[in-house]
Amino acid sequence: MCNISGKALPVLSVMFAGLLVFGGVVPAHAGNLSVDEIVNHTNRVSYYQGTDGRAQVSMTIVDKQGRERDRKLTILRLDLPKPGAAPDEAKSDEYCGEQQFYVYFHRPADVNKMAFLVHKHLDRDDDRWLYLPALDLVKRIAATDKRTSFVGSDFFYEDISGRHLDEDVHELMKTTENYYVLKNTPKDPKSVEFSYYTMWIHRKTFVVVKSEYFDKQGKKYREYTAKDVKTIQGYPTVVKATMADLRTGGHTDVEYTGVAYNLGLPASIFSERFLRRPPYKYLK
Repeated sequence: MCNISGKALPVLSVMFAGLLVFGGVVPAHAGNLSVDEIVNHTNRVSYYQGTDGRAQVSMTIVDKQGRERDRKLTILRLDLPKPGAAPDEAKSDEYCGEQQFYVYFHRPADVNKMAFLVHKHLDRDDDRWLYLPALDLVKRIAATDKRTSFVGSDFFYEDISGRHLDEDVHELMKTTENYYVLKNTPKDPKSVEFSYYTMWIHRKTFVVVKSEYFDKQGKKYREYTAKDVKTIQGYPTVVKATMADLRTGGHTDVEYTGVAYNLGLPASIFSERFLRRPPYKYLK
């Protein structure tokens, strides 16, 4: 059993269109799953489908006045084997091994060839690098920067690469006919700008349908929802989602295309040297 020390419950997760018609409330303790089991199942479904993955992402950043800025990027993901596991060992529902992410920007011109690399760890802070082609500079992203805007969008760096589960206390608030509703409270309140966030998790599929962030005064200021999902290679996969900043009135829409799993991505491309030499073969 994997304990609560893996990656975060995801912001970039999935929702079945039209499922925000919530069922009647039943007692929070109903069912046979513990909070830890719900969290771990959700973590696996959201982060570990297949052994690796690729998606083309269209990101539209919309401000309060309705003005739009577009981003086109590709995300590659590699799951590292469990320590001591056989190469062909199947993942369990509680698998929470280390991961690596490579994000490459195609458009617009001012971010073309920019690349973002993440090495996710279980026992220490994640390693993050950002390559700025205009300066030919590889910049380390400090742990203190993880709650800042990701390339001007309403997503944060931490939203892209995940938040460690052991940074929060997880509480099952209630169970409805279709959903588990979790409240997640940071153990170190000074390290983040939110006081807590809630998540609606579909009971049958363990996909997150909605995330809401609340500030120190208890007011909701940030909300993630997913708009559509498709089954790709047997995996429920987000194809449209939105992150809204309720303070600024802006939001960021994302759409995923060309999604594929189990590509056999080589571990070598998830390294600093490939920030300057993009692995185009795998980015198409």
